[in-house]
Amino acid sequence: MSEFQIGDKVTGIYKTGKYYGEITEIRPQHYTLRVLAVAKHPMQGDLHNPREADVMIFHERRALAFREQANIPKQMVKHFTEDLPEYQTSLREAIDKLKKELTENSSPWAELSLKSITSLEKDYF
Repeated sequence: MSEFQIGDKVTGIYKTGKYYGEITEIRPQHYTLRVLAVAKHPMQGDLHNPREADVMIFHERRALAFREQANIPKQMVKHFTEDLPEYQTSLREAIDKLKKELTENSSPWAELSLKSITSLEKDYF
């Protein structure tokens, strides 16, 4: 028996981002989540070396797009009962929050991350 049903509003953590959405499919290990808003923008850089600037490739990590679907491990999905924010507004708020955190951190990783975020912002908005 599944804890969630198709159509339930949930939050889900995918890689290093957190999203609001609805369940569109139930699988043995995952829920398929249709993204409706961004709760936390993904961290920039190498997933295997978090907060490190000296890596082979410093990845620019985009947020999942509006209505994009992602398979999220079941343990990373939680109920969401509040009103869903509008996607663009939530993306702007998530970006602003991440930029504020990065500005307060003087590490080389934060500097590279800020460059990535600035580039993504031009694309998003």
